[in-house]
Amino acid sequence: MNALASLRVDALLSYAIAIIIPALDAILPVLPSETAIITLGVATAGSADPRIGLLVACSAAGAFLGDNLCYLLGRRFGPRIERRFFRGEKGASRLAWAERSLERYGMPLIVVCRFIPGGRTAVTLCCGIVRYQQRRFVIATAVAGVIWASYSFFIGRLGGQAFEDKPWAGLLLALGIAVAISVLIELVRRLRSGRASGGDAGQVETDDAGQDQADRDQLEGGHRVAQEGHADDRGARGADPGPHGVGSPDLEVAQRHGQ
Repeated sequence: MNALASLRVDALLSYAIAIIIPALDAILPVLPSETAIITLGVATAGSADPRIGLLVACSAAGAFLGDNLCYLLGRRFGPRIERRFFRGEKGASRLAWAERSLERYGMPLIVVCRFIPGGRTAVTLCCGIVRYQQRRFVIATAVAGVIWASYSFFIGRLGGQAFEDKPWAGLLLALGIAVAISVLIELVRRLRSGRASGGDAGQVETDDAGQDQADRDQLEGGHRVAQEGHADDRGARGADPGPHGVGSPDLEVAQRHGQ
């Protein structure tokens, strides 16, 4: 109770949390940036102070700084970053997913990855490693930061207003809503990935079958061409006279030799 009460809209600590934790959470995922911003929303739920907008702006700025810090680290120290953050089979799988998704979706992925568990760090570092266009990355992370900060703060205020006399209950409610939304987003992502994989496999099978049929058609066509060419050659030389169709001059020569 006392801890939440100290996070007032006029407290310097609130603004420090709003900027620092979302910024460092990008490279230190153990820091609970979303929980911190939701907590600020719960703590200020009973206030109509216009400086709440400043808290949201600081949260968005912190998220933006963290994302761009990841980008610069990936761009500058690509191989080291891969060894540090993407070790082992699981890490390599995360990096491969980020690369495929980035190539397919681009800027929308950078925005949505803010709400995918573990997706933010993987995608932002990957953008730096593959040298994704920086101007587009800056725009996408600015939009993502504003959406994420507003969403997290709104959920916190919603929980705080639902339990004005029990702020901890409001915090638990807000965190539960945030977790449920994150799980839902992850389920949708997995379903879409599964459908995309199935579609790719079906396309490969169709392509293979079509290629086999094309090969067979080509062989049959070549065989027909060879037969037609052979027939044309025989026509040009005339029909084979056979053993009894030898011409008169040849017959006379054969008779003289026989004599």
